Amino acid sequence: MCCHSLTLACLTLLHFSLPLHKKLTKAQKAQLKKEEEERKLREQEEALLRAEQEERERLERERKERELAALEKKYLECREEELNELHHLLDTNHKAVTKWKTDVVATAKWDRYMRCDGTPDPAVHQDINTYMSLWRDDLEVGMQAVLKQCNLALKLIEELEVLVSDPQEGRKHQEELMNLQELVHHKHLLITEEILKRASVNTDTETGNMQTVVKDDNITLCLWANLKKNPRFKGFIFGDLGFGFELPKQLAVSDIAIRILHTQYDHLSLRSRMAHPEIHVANPRTLISLLEIPEEVEPEPEDEEPKEEGEETGESAPKREDGEAQPLQDSEAKEARWENFLPSDFVYYVTAAEEAAREPTPELPIQEVNLLHFTPLGGIFYYDLYHLPPQSHNVHGWEIRQILEKGLVVFAYPPKSSEQDEKEENPPITVCLKLPDYVAFFKTPHVARWDAADRNWRMDGITDISHEEEEAKISFKADSYQPFVLMQETFINFPIQGWELRPLGQDSVLYTIRAPLIEFGIKVKGHQCMLLSEHERGLSHLKDKWMSSSALQQALINAGVNVFVNEHTEKFVSSRGKDPLTEHAIYEQMALISSVCAFSWSKWNSKSGNEHLVVQACEHRGPDAVPEDSWNLYLLAAQKILKLGIVEGSKTYDAEYDPQQGFHSTLVHMLQETMSGQSVAQSRQSSFLYVDTVQSLLCGTRPLMYS
Repeated sequence: MCCHSLTLACLTLLHFSLPLHKKLTKAQKAQLKKEEEERKLREQEEALLRAEQEERERLERERKERELAALEKKYLECREEELNELHHLLDTNHKAVTKWKTDVVATAKWDRYMRCDGTPDPAVHQDINTYMSLWRDDLEVGMQAVLKQCNLALKLIEELEVLVSDPQEGRKHQEELMNLQELVHHKHLLITEEILKRASVNTDTETGNMQTVVKDDNITLCLWANLKKNPRFKGFIFGDLGFGFELPKQLAVSDIAIRILHTQYDHLSLRSRMAHPEIHVANPRTLISLLEIPEEVEPEPEDEEPKEEGEETGESAPKREDGEAQPLQDSEAKEARWENFLPSDFVYYVTAAEEAAREPTPELPIQEVNLLHFTPLGGIFYYDLYHLPPQSHNVHGWEIRQILEKGLVVFAYPPKSSEQDEKEENPPITVCLKLPDYVAFFKTPHVARWDAADRNWRMDGITDISHEEEEAKISFKADSYQPFVLMQETFINFPIQGWELRPLGQDSVLYTIRAPLIEFGIKVKGHQCMLLSEHERGLSHLKDKWMSSSALQQALINAGVNVFVNEHTEKFVSSRGKDPLTEHAIYEQMALISSVCAFSWSKWNSKSGNEHLVVQACEHRGPDAVPEDSWNLYLLAAQKILKLGIVEGSKTYDAEYDPQQGFHSTLVHMLQETMSGQSVAQSRQSSFLYVDTVQSLLCGTRPLMYS
C-alpha cells in the first residue's frame, strides 16, 4: 500500500513538471512546411551536384587512365629501341675512349723507353737502384749541381708515385720511392752543411749573424747562423718570404743554426698513408669507374706474391665489417634496369648495413690527424735546429777547419732531460709563416707537426695560432723544431649549393659550381679544361691554362678547392641517398647531349625520394645564358623518365607528369622529343673525348647526390 501511494505521488509530480506546449497556428505550420520543402529541395540539388561532380571526376579519371594507358603502351613499344640506341652510343664512345687511353699509355711507355737523356726508368728496379747508388756515392756538394740533381730526382719520384698508386704493381716500388725521397732529403742536408761551414765569411754587417736564402722551382731554403750570440736577440724574418722565428733566451747565446726548408711537394703525408692504411676504409656507397684499364688486359697469375698486411696498394674494393667484399644484391628488376647500357667496368658495392640508419663516423682524436678529414696544403715547412759547424780560421794564409765525420748535428731543444720545470726553462718557440700564394685557404689553416716515431701528423703541441688574413701570414708556438704543415678541412666546400652545365658550342660547355665558400666555372673544349674564377688568392696560377680533366681536378685539390667526391666523402658529408646506378646512367646521358642541352640543379631533388632524381633541363645552343622561362623539370627514375607538371618556382612538390609529353626510357630520348632536328644531329657529332671529359667532371663531383 505504501509503495503504490509513493508511485502515484511521483507520477503526479512528473506530470505537473512537464512543460505545457502551445498549439501551433496555421501560419506557423505553413512556415514549417515551407522550410521542410526547401530543405528537401536543397538536399536534392546537393545530391544532384555531387552526382555531377562524381561523374565529372569519373570521366576525368577514365580519361587520364586512357591517356596513361596510351602513354604506357607507347613507352613500352619504344623502350627496347631507345635502350638499344643509347647502348650503341655509349658503347661506341666507351670503346673509342678505351682505345685512345690505351694508345696514350703505350706511346708514353715507348717515349720513356726511347728517352736518351741518361735518366733511369723508375719502372725498372735495376735502373733506379743503380741510379740511387751512384748518386749516393757522388761527393758533389756544389749548390747548383746538387739542386739540379734533386730536381731530376723529384721528377723520378713523381713517376714512382704513379707506379705506387697502381693496385697490382704498387708494392714493388714502395721501397725505391722511400729510398729516393730520403736521398733527396740527404742531399739538401749536404747543401745546408756546406753553406753553414762558411757562415763566418758571409756575416751580415748589420746583425752580425749569417742569413741566406736559396730558392728554385721546388724548394726555398732559408739559413740563419748565430754568430754574434746576442742575449737580447729576439728573432728574425726572411724579408718578403715571410718565414721567420723567435728564439728563447738560452738559444740566443748558443752556437746554433736554424734551417727553414719549404718544399712545394709533400713526401711525409704519403708516408703517413703508407704507414697507416687502416684509416682508408672503403665507402659503403660509391661510384667507381676504372676507365684506364683496357678490356684486353689479362688477369694476374694466381701465383703472384701475396700482399703484405698493412700495405697501401691504391683503391680497394669496399668491405663489410667482416672484411669480405660485398657486391650489390637486389631484385632482378632493379639489376636489369640499366644493364643494357651501363659500361662493363662499372662497379657498385654496398655494405650489409647500408639500409640501417646512418651514424656519425667516429673520428680520430684531434691530436692525431685523419688525412681523410684534413688535407695538407702548400708543401712542408721543415724547421730544424743544428749545432753550428766549426768555422774556418785563416792562419798565415792557410784556411783551417775542424772536420766532423757525422756532418750536421741536431741541437736538442727542449733538452731530453731537465731537473727544473720545463715550462720555465724551455719556453716554446715561435714560428712565422707566409701562406703560399698557390693555395686558397678559406678559413684559418690548421697547423700540424710531424711525429717521426709514429709517422703521422699531429695537432697537439701547437698553440697560440694567429692568422693575419689580409697579409696572408700565420704564426704559432710549438714545443720544438720539427716539420710543420698547413691543413684545411677536406670537405669544407660541401655540399654544393648549386650547379649548371651550359653548352657554349660544339664540343664546348661551361660547368659552373657554387660551393659554400667559392663559386667557379670549368670551361670544357674538346678534352681540355680551363678554370674560370674571380677568386684571385690561391688560384691565379691555374687561370687561363688548358689541361686534362684529371689534371685540373688534382690541381684544384692541391690548391685547396676540393669539390670532388671520393670513396670516403659519404663518411663526412650528408648526401641525398640517391640510387648510384641511376645517377651514373644520368651523368652518361647528360654528357652525350651536353653540346645542345643545358642542365641545372633543382630544389625538388631533395623531395623526390631515394629512387628518383629531379633536374632542370632544356634545349640550349650558343654561349648566352639560359632564359629562366626555358627550364623544365624532369623526374628521372631507373626505368622511366618523365616531365613534371610543376616548375622550379612552384610552392609544393607534385610528382604528377606533364600530359603534353610522353614517357621515355632514357633522358636522351626524353629531351629529343622536343628538340630541333639540327640539335639532335649536332649532339650525335660530339667527340668521344669531349663526352668522356664532361662525364668525368660530373662523376667526379656527383652534383645530383651532393647538392
